[in-house]
Amino acid sequence: MANEEEKEAAGRAAAKLVRDGDIVGLGTGSTAYFAVVALGERVKAGLKIIGIPTSVRTADLARSVGIPLTTLDENPEIDITIDGADEVDPKLNLIKGGGGALTREKVIATASRKMVVVADSGKVVAVLGKFPLPVEVIAFARTVVERKIVSLGGSPKLRLKADGSPFVTDNGNEILDCSFGKIADPPALARELSGTPGVVEHGLFIGLAKLAIVGRGKSVDEIQAKPTRRKRAQTKRVRTKRPSRKWQTKRPRS
Repeated sequence: MANEEEKEAAGRAAAKLVRDGDIVGLGTGSTAYFAVVALGERVKAGLKIIGIPTSVRTADLARSVGIPLTTLDENPEIDITIDGADEVDPKLNLIKGGGGALTREKVIATASRKMVVVADSGKVVAVLGKFPLPVEVIAFARTVVERKIVSLGGSPKLRLKADGSPFVTDNGNEILDCSFGKIADPPALARELSGTPGVVEHGLFIGLAKLAIVGRGKSVDEIQAKPTRRKRAQTKRVRTKRPSRKWQTKRPRS
């Protein structure tokens, strides 16, 4: 119950950040659910927004609470996205995809001016990797991608439904849940996976979240993304050699 309270507190706090006239990315998952419900309540009270859902499931929920929907074709720029995460590290790097919507979630996050992550306190970790990393793959390439993931130190497992058949995403693809243990360098792993043919998308969200709202009991904490420091360009001083004395002409004596 405490976990649900934290999720609801985080979701409702994030919903308050949405302003009149915003185009809003609507996330998928148990914490994003509360944000969508809270936004529906605000819409009924007069808030004017349009939502873009990250999954069929979220689209159904948004319609049920009265949020009007649009598409990326009609509105390719999003003002704010509220979405959950399976893990959040101190730099606001994320593992997402436990709900199976990672590809659409990343597209929406990338198209957003601001991505706000909502989570309960159990999702905040020092280092990403305890939660298996979801990787969406085309079925044709699954075996090849599995071999690549093993070479990177991961242990892939095909996600299955309750009846034992492969889980299929809204995009018609399969998901490998990959155990890597502690991920020492998330950006490097993200680059390797992104460059692997057959990988549609992976659940490492690097540098996309601007703010995390974390439920702790019935209250919330806010974690801001720290701006990356730019290294100062160092200019080398070039020493000019003085001409050797033996080449200097002697001044004639008067």
